[in-house]
Amino acid sequence: MTLLLNAVAAFLLLTLLVALVRIWNGPTPSDRMLASQLFGTTGVALLLVLAEAQGLPALRDVALILALLSVLAIVGFVTRVVRIDRRES
Repeated sequence: MTLLLNAVAAFLLLTLLVALVRIWNGPTPSDRMLASQLFGTTGVALLLVLAEAQGLPALRDVALILALLSVLAIVGFVTRVVRIDRRES
């Protein structure tokens, strides 16, 4: 079972690498924000898999905090974009 969880963790790390490349090369701020959301979601999944594989329940708490911070980041981004759109209209 540990081998399977480690394989899943490796796949999630590869997904994080793809998201990081997208954040770096994103042509628009919206693309970068979506990639950072992918980064946050995959980070939560990776932490949960590692918590199960290593038997560290504290990683579940870290995953919960990362999920909350990810939601706050998207709310801040959307609020900023809405303000910019209102000024342009």
